[in-house]
Amino acid sequence: MEVAGQAQVQETAITLVRDPGDAVADRPAVGRAIERLRGALEREGLRVRLASQEPPEGEGGAVVVVAGASSSPAERIQTDAEVFVPRVPEALGLVPGRPGERSRILATGADARGLAYAVLELADRVELGRDPHEALRLRSPIVERPANEVRSLARLFASEPDDKPWLHDEDFWRRYLSMVVAQRFNRLNLMVGLGYNFPWHVTDGYLYFAYPFLVDVAGVRVRELPDEERDRNLQMLRFASEEAAAVGLDFQIGLWTHAYELIDSPDARHTIEGLTPETHAAYCGEALRTVLEACPAIGGVTIRTHGESGVPERSWEFWKAVFDGVSRTGRRVELDLHAKGLDRATLDLALETGLPVTISPKFSAEHMGLPYHQAAMRDLDRPPSEEGERGRGTKSRFMTVSEGSRPFTRYSYGDFLREDREYRVVFRIWPGTQRVLLWGDPAMASGLGRNAGLAGSEGLEVCDPHSLKGREGSAVPGSRDGYADPSLSTGDDWAKHDYTYRLFGRLLYNPDAEPSTWRRHLRATLGLAAMPAEAALASASRILPLVTSAHHPSASNNYYWPEVYTDIGIVGIDGAVETHYYDTPEPKRFGTVGPLDPELFSTVVETVGELLGEPPSGRCSSIDVSAWLERLSDDAEDHLARVDKELGGPARAPLRRLIVDVGIQAAIGRFFAWKLRSATLYETFVRTGGTSLLRDALEALRAARDALADAAERARGVYVDDLTYGPQAWLRGTWADRLPAVDRDLEAMEALEAAPFRSLDRDEDELRRAITSPALSALVPAVVHDPPIEFDRGEPLTLSIDVDARATSVEGVGLRYRHVDQSTTYDELEMIPQGEGFTATIPAAFADSPYAIQYFFVVRDVGGGARLHPGLGPRLSDRPYYVIRARR
Repeated sequence: MEVAGQAQVQETAITLVRDPGDAVADRPAVGRAIERLRGALEREGLRVRLASQEPPEGEGGAVVVVAGASSSPAERIQTDAEVFVPRVPEALGLVPGRPGERSRILATGADARGLAYAVLELADRVELGRDPHEALRLRSPIVERPANEVRSLARLFASEPDDKPWLHDEDFWRRYLSMVVAQRFNRLNLMVGLGYNFPWHVTDGYLYFAYPFLVDVAGVRVRELPDEERDRNLQMLRFASEEAAAVGLDFQIGLWTHAYELIDSPDARHTIEGLTPETHAAYCGEALRTVLEACPAIGGVTIRTHGESGVPERSWEFWKAVFDGVSRTGRRVELDLHAKGLDRATLDLALETGLPVTISPKFSAEHMGLPYHQAAMRDLDRPPSEEGERGRGTKSRFMTVSEGSRPFTRYSYGDFLREDREYRVVFRIWPGTQRVLLWGDPAMASGLGRNAGLAGSEGLEVCDPHSLKGREGSAVPGSRDGYADPSLSTGDDWAKHDYTYRLFGRLLYNPDAEPSTWRRHLRATLGLAAMPAEAALASASRILPLVTSAHHPSASNNYYWPEVYTDIGIVGIDGAVETHYYDTPEPKRFGTVGPLDPELFSTVVETVGELLGEPPSGRCSSIDVSAWLERLSDDAEDHLARVDKELGGPARAPLRRLIVDVGIQAAIGRFFAWKLRSATLYETFVRTGGTSLLRDALEALRAARDALADAAERARGVYVDDLTYGPQAWLRGTWADRLPAVDRDLEAMEALEAAPFRSLDRDEDELRRAITSPALSALVPAVVHDPPIEFDRGEPLTLSIDVDARATSVEGVGLRYRHVDQSTTYDELEMIPQGEGFTATIPAAFADSPYAIQYFFVVRDVGGGARLHPGLGPRLSDRPYYVIRARR
């Protein structure tokens, strides 16, 4: 009996070994990770012992050795296992003991953060597993290193009623930051001052001009803010930043507004007193220094220097004072400058401080498109012929750079990716495409992980899904997550999106991570339905990014919200429709709306032009996109049907949330598929006069309307009737509110049926088949290209592409290339047949540049068609071009 009792103790005991003399293992973040692992084991009924060395063989049960990779115990275990953790920042290792020995596992890391990740990985396996012993039993070692130096999550404060409760909640911060670090993000950016683009018509100005909401400097104060609340705000900022540091996160504060005067804002609830134009710059510098000294755990400051900050562009003396305020702290604080409107003079002022400088461009304008950097920017975002000609009204005097000589910095990386740059580049995915519905596609998250490092860039920041909720004073009572059904609400709004954070954080860390890293979460929360649910959500999650990339009526998330889309009509009067989308091509109607990436996607009108005989471009057409969307929607619905089959009973809240959101996204996909098809048929009818095409366009538009009505019905009773991300009609409401605009478009198209039209001079059935039954298999040309690893600056660069011997249809290949500089356009070379393929040489003068080279191929077939290579891939997640950098 005594032996059996001892065996039971052995089976239920775990010893966590940490040598206090190990400088890496003794860091606070590692201690926090150990406490999380300890708590997870104890909740499973195991007895956990903390020790500074391993107990004798036969005592203490299983052992987890927590040690820095260069420590003696870790090196001994690594040597025995012939497994070595690379000595690079944040690398981690989990190494099991040799067979036949006691149950032992080494959790190790190259530094404290890597070691914390290793321990948190064990905690995650225990928390989400069925058997804690099995969770700690590794079949093979795990060694990982980060693919991206910066993996950041941004949380935005934009609304006093929606955001102040979590800002002032210490328990919220503990839960949230614990989640963030466990998913291997390494930075948290708390951003304020994004409630309004300009200091016009402000009502909810809480933390808009942040300094006097935090500190008392030079007598500047917020009239309506009690001193106690100001002090509480600073206390919470200090708490959040110190808690972030304790768990192993860098903490950044984003100060997006430096405007203290609120213009035409009689209903503003918080106003500033004590500042003048003469004291403004000095005050900001001193106030920022005071904030940073009061919160020494803040390691970086994100600053918007373009006109939406409320400071006119080219106000160099102002920004010098702000940067100097950071410099005067005497510590190494990063200056993170938002790329839009950033000129060289402002950048030089930041560099002159000697502080580390980062430039943070937008990844896909103010949205989330497909997971690659757009191959080219829209014509609307190119430099105008005369500086300042694009300025819009009163605001133009603030935007002399971003709407003048450098508009190409607004929505992408512009010309900032020079190989000889003196700063880091970290991209930011803005919260415009998807704000409410669940998102989760491992393929796209992996694509982002691979593409974030374009031309040596350092990483990516992702904005919280609910960012900008209640913006511009639009908050309404109710849950921040938008649920009308309280049984679906999660308490913490981020908890609904925990799978999204897992995919982003872990696949930014390692784009090739094993599927178990996300599937264990799905199994724990969704049970038997996990596998079909994963597939359903993955298919659904490609829909809105594809729509964003292919149909982009506005780059601004203040105007375009494809998730709850405000319709733009297909039928125009005199070729145009009335719309709020200010930055879409003329004449404004659905068929002329451009893509986010005009190098890869065609408009509806351009698709019809090629259909009717114009030279083929090889770009993805509106026909292709509609077919993709239909397939994604079908796949999502098919997998949902499998979810129901596997479930066999009532679903718990996590699965109910997923089922609803996938269903809504599938309906949105069908809406856009049918709308694109209708527009393509309609624009073909306009060009040809074929009345049967008009009838088909009407039928397709009715199907689009039905799909949107389906989305509205699925959301009814689940989500509130007023999802508010701004006061304008296109930033609030719900799917049902979008139906009347589609009805008006239907009425306009129906009115055309009675009009006389000329007869069509070509086969209408042939056109109809081309539009409604595309051959998606043709999207993958049978060619192979092996890109060079690097090129020599100032030397010719010869590229070749091989044709599959079975592909006799390839007639010719064009090479399109440019520098990795969005301000430039592509050159093109016709490739020369050679052997079983084609070849072309980029001139030496072009290769003599401080930029990497980006290129792709246009493959033409004998039938008159063309496709681009390498293309987006079957999961729409590949990089559709090659990038090679100069030899160093």
